[in-house]
Amino acid sequence: MTANDSPIEQLKRIRHQLTRFMMTYQFALLEVETKIEILQQEFQLLHDYNPIEHTKSRLKDPESIMKKLMRKGGATALDDIRSFVKDIAGIRITCSFLSDIYRIADMLRNQDDLNIVSVKDYLRHPKPNGYKSLHLLIEVPVYMSDRQEAVPVEVQIRTIAMDFWASLEHKIFYKFNGSVPDRLLAELKEAADTASELDEKMERLQREVEEIKHAASELPSESDMRLLIDRQSFAIPEPLLRLVEEE
Repeated sequence: MTANDSPIEQLKRIRHQLTRFMMTYQFALLEVETKIEILQQEFQLLHDYNPIEHTKSRLKDPESIMKKLMRKGGATALDDIRSFVKDIAGIRITCSFLSDIYRIADMLRNQDDLNIVSVKDYLRHPKPNGYKSLHLLIEVPVYMSDRQEAVPVEVQIRTIAMDFWASLEHKIFYKFNGSVPDRLLAELKEAADTASELDEKMERLQREVEEIKHAASELPSESDMRLLIDRQSFAIPEPLLRLVEEE
């Protein structure tokens, strides 16, 4: 920016820089969403089971970013935002069972182009109010036309019960503007404990079902002799079966 720039030119340049800044986080989210979609399809097609119930992603709006930055002491450049606000891009993965949480986290760790910056395990160490979730801060490579950037994305992984509790707890705190009466705080903590007991019970039931399925001997069915790829069904020729068996 030069002193000779007109106010309109200065505004356009600032808008361009901010747009580019926010776009990098949007692109990072798209990268992570694509990876998760691939994992979902792989599990559904190869394992007949999808541990991911649903996902939800979001970008912090500029006003929220600045409020958080002011709480941390302010900023003098965009690089300060990159340094101090790590949750501009976020994605929440909701799972069926407790064991799915660490399974998905391990799958993300195994992606060579993702860098796990930090882990906050609120499953083993819940917050005092009862909040449970697994938080990963990952860096995602984003390739622009003139550069490559490692962009942070916060990934939260939790069960359906945890997500249900966290959503309602957030709405209650919003209604009371953060000043929730002690009686309601105690009931919220009790509800969190109940949700945790439900997760543990469902996990036990899931293990029992898996043990029964594993112990049962099933003859090959007609569907076992077909491939299902992207909703298309293909018969498996016997010569191809023999090739696979010989490997």
